[in-house]
Amino acid sequence: MPRLALYAVAVCVLAVVAAVISFVQGSWLGIVWVLLAGLSSNMAWYYLRRQRAQTAS
Repeated sequence: MPRLALYAVAVCVLAVVAAVISFVQGSWLGIVWVLLAGLSSNMAWYYLRRQRAQTAS
């Protein structure tokens, strides 16, 4: 797994945890964390697909 994909997955997991904590505390700031989790998830998929395409060719 590429290093950037691992970093993106780590950011995604941390953002989900932060979103849960924010919503439990009653803060609407959790919406920002959910958006960040979605962005980092897409980045992780991108880096994984890019590596698969490079190894296939």
